[in-house]
Amino acid sequence: MSLTQAIPALPVRDAAAAVAFYRDRLGFEVLHHDGGFAVLCRDEAVLHLWESGDETWRERADFTEKPVCTGAESFIAGTASCRIMAAGVDELYDELRAQDVLHPVSRDGVEDTDFGTREFATLDLDGNLVTFFRWVS
Repeated sequence: MSLTQAIPALPVRDAAAAVAFYRDRLGFEVLHHDGGFAVLCRDEAVLHLWESGDETWRERADFTEKPVCTGAESFIAGTASCRIMAAGVDELYDELRAQDVLHPVSRDGVEDTDFGTREFATLDLDGNLVTFFRWVS
């Protein structure tokens, strides 16, 4: 027995807008989009997007005691992050810099970390953090 793959599922406020962003700005292909759920890929990387657009929490009397009730409350959108391993991380940085999607911490370039990666970070429309990295030998 072994685990073979993890697929991040990111909460977004508007699935259609997020799909367009990931397709047009981050270069992902749309494999499936059905209302509030989408499956995207770029090369071997796969992401799921799920719509977190429930606004009923604003009117619930028990919100302070139980803020998450449906699991799709709109305030959840933009609270996730994922890391995607990428060959050619420097070239990908150049591509995505031109799309104006970089996180402020990555605007000066790709960085080598003290934990063995070379990486940069991006933000989607809702503020989900998507970091692209490669392991450094």
